[in-house]
Amino acid sequence: MSENTAAPAKPKGKKRLELDPRLAAYKGIWVFVEMERGQVHQVSWELLGEGRKLADILDVELSAIILGGSSEELGSAARSAFTYGADLAYIVADPILTDYRNEPYTKAMTDLVNKYQPEILLLGATTLGRDLAGSVATTLLTGLTADCTELAIDPDNRGLLATRPTFGGSLLCTIQTLNYRPQMATIRPRVMAMPDAVPERRGRVISENLQMQEDDIIAKVLEFIPDEAQEQAQLAYADIIVAGGRGMGKAENFRLIWDLAAVLGAEVGGSRPVTHAGWLPADRQVGQSGKTVRPKLYIAAGISGAIQHRVGMEASDVIIAINNDPNAPIFDFATYGIVGDAVQILPVLTDAFRSRLAVNRRAG
Repeated sequence: MSENTAAPAKPKGKKRLELDPRLAAYKGIWVFVEMERGQVHQVSWELLGEGRKLADILDVELSAIILGGSSEELGSAARSAFTYGADLAYIVADPILTDYRNEPYTKAMTDLVNKYQPEILLLGATTLGRDLAGSVATTLLTGLTADCTELAIDPDNRGLLATRPTFGGSLLCTIQTLNYRPQMATIRPRVMAMPDAVPERRGRVISENLQMQEDDIIAKVLEFIPDEAQEQAQLAYADIIVAGGRGMGKAENFRLIWDLAAVLGAEVGGSRPVTHAGWLPADRQVGQSGKTVRPKLYIAAGISGAIQHRVGMEASDVIIAINNDPNAPIFDFATYGIVGDAVQILPVLTDAFRSRLAVNRRAG
């Protein structure tokens, strides 16, 4: 009687990616430095800090990409980029690039990529960054992972591991652009920590010309109109935020949130159910479909801590959670937790802070 011995099953695991040899020449990490009217968006420095970590892992250079109309302004931005970790700055100065327009910015960026071949390209998930990233990725026929919350490097293949929320923020997924270069991602402002500047750091500058004429561009800038909403909520850059959720019970109870915020000099935020119900304006929503924040202190009153909200505020230095459900998810990652009714606790906290701050002012 013969025996048929089955071959042992191969262990299942991640398929190992062998990089296409044609792409092996792509090296280095690039960060797009977003400028408007001579001012650099802070997300650019946050991305340089994160890019520096990735560049050190891959043992490659970190480069800043700076486009605009004034050589002097771009040179100043390049010097700042060096202090935040860049080794090299690619500059394209041309009057056509004075104001952002998709067509010339895409042309400048894709020409640079095709000439110098970076393996990773990062942009801020701002209005400008999202618009530019999509058209650049399409033109270069590469992949783009949008609104990332975490970046890492796959040690097996040097691939960028880009993590972002999916399914309405209920899950986190990690995406890898396999045999395409550059690997592109956009990251929301305030998701990554602001790096410390090193004033003595220096770097190299490479200047390139924009191979384009004004007559080649369909869109024209007729007038610059400042943002009328610039005085509205600035949650992304607040040091203290007091946020309320559905656990506040009703819209009228949000006066308790505003009272505490006034005492602390804080911004007011809220969860998605609150803004959808009209208790707060939409520009005060914190979470996956709202703002990403990174304050020194975040007070969450009546917020359960579902992942849609968590991804927008978990990078806060200190989180104080107030919820009457001891099993609320927010207690799993809060620094301090108070189990109780937020409507009863907030007035007590407000009085305590007011008294304490008054004592400090008298002592000072």
